[in-house]
Amino acid sequence: MKKDTNEDKIKPFRLVKYFTFTSLIVIFCGTLVLSVLNTQWARTMQRKKSEDFALLLIENLNHQVFLQFVLPVYLKYGRIQLRNQEQFERLDKIVRSTLHSFNVESVNIYDLNGTISYSFDQTNVGRTIIVSANYQAAIKGRSTSKLIQRGSFWEISFGIPKESRVVTFAPLRAEKPLSRLSGPVLGVVEIVQDLSDEYRNIFKDQIVVVITGAVVMGFLLLVLILVVKRGENIIETRALERLKLEEKLSQAERLSSLGEMTAAISHEIRNPLGIIKSSAEHLKKKGLPDDPSFKIIDIIVEEARRLNSIITDFINFARPRNPNLQPCGVEEIIEKNLNFLSAQAKEQGIQIIKQLNGQSPEIVADKEMLYQAFLNIALNAMQAMPTGGEMVIETKSNDHFVKVIFDDTGEGIADEIISKIWDPFFTSKEKGTGLGLGIVKSIIEIHGGQVNVANKATKGVRVKVKLPIRQEA
Repeated sequence: MKKDTNEDKIKPFRLVKYFTFTSLIVIFCGTLVLSVLNTQWARTMQRKKSEDFALLLIENLNHQVFLQFVLPVYLKYGRIQLRNQEQFERLDKIVRSTLHSFNVESVNIYDLNGTISYSFDQTNVGRTIIVSANYQAAIKGRSTSKLIQRGSFWEISFGIPKESRVVTFAPLRAEKPLSRLSGPVLGVVEIVQDLSDEYRNIFKDQIVVVITGAVVMGFLLLVLILVVKRGENIIETRALERLKLEEKLSQAERLSSLGEMTAAISHEIRNPLGIIKSSAEHLKKKGLPDDPSFKIIDIIVEEARRLNSIITDFINFARPRNPNLQPCGVEEIIEKNLNFLSAQAKEQGIQIIKQLNGQSPEIVADKEMLYQAFLNIALNAMQAMPTGGEMVIETKSNDHFVKVIFDDTGEGIADEIISKIWDPFFTSKEKGTGLGLGIVKSIIEIHGGQVNVANKATKGVRVKVKLPIRQEA
């Protein structure tokens, strides 16, 4: 159920991600459409510009031809006859000088019968064309243009035909004084402009726009992927943290209920246990050492003490008391621990090495609780060395903390169980409640400190206790 809940929480973020990806795709497609429309608009503008340019050229050409050719030739020869080489060369010179430096591919001048009177290509002079609608419009005094493209279907569709030309037809008029181009129509002028290079440049610009858009969209997509990935990791991490917190809360609730029950049962057991212990001790005082039952009484007393110690651990874990805070020295508490353990350590062949700072500042703590915590740590270290070894106890301090380090030369803790040592009732020993380290951690954390257990690089285990130096209120 928890997994489904977290999936539901992540779904809105995924919807945002998918919506953003879709938006990027739509924006990119829109960029393509806009680039196509922009290219079409650029081509239309280029064509319109070429048509207007052609009309201006024709107007200027009409003026120059009329003033420098028609009138002089007519006055000199009485008529115009372009088959005359001198007249043709004169007109050709005027036309080419007028159109010099302008992007004009060819010029044809037709008479009123559709015969070519002049052309850049002299071999076309005298040829009669099939009368077209553009020619007829020019005869009637109207200028028209048409676009001619050559290439395959795909070349024309993508806007890169092999050839693109604008052909403009305009009337050639006689001029009246003080009124240009207002006289009767003398013929038709055809100007052809090659727009192939311009269209190719427009297509190249379109490709640049599309590639730029693709690069920008790709960069945005990459940034989005990184942001989304980071967002998903954050959400997943928070979901896992929440799961862990819920599990810890559930475990704490179970342990709380278990602790209440354990404490109640322990109190009920302790009363008859005390009676059994006191009765056994009374019998021991009245009995004789040679009596076979004397040893049984010793066993009863010893086991009653062990059972009372276990019950005490249960009660301390289930209902930890509030610390009685007062100034105390950590090293004094450790010395008290070592005095208690010295006989047992000597019996087990364990050498205790003290590396106490001697100048550790006093801290504000509960001496009895710290005594119990240090005792549990030391007993664990000694139990890890049943055939003897060394236990080093070291203290360090600064202006804020006092550190106590316990090192042993035992076998260490298996990697697969080192993460479980703080769990209540977990133990790798044949005897024990598994509450020793749990009580240690509880006591140290009550004092605002930290405890850490790790295997040493060589052999054994190191336990580090870090306690804050707190001043009295």
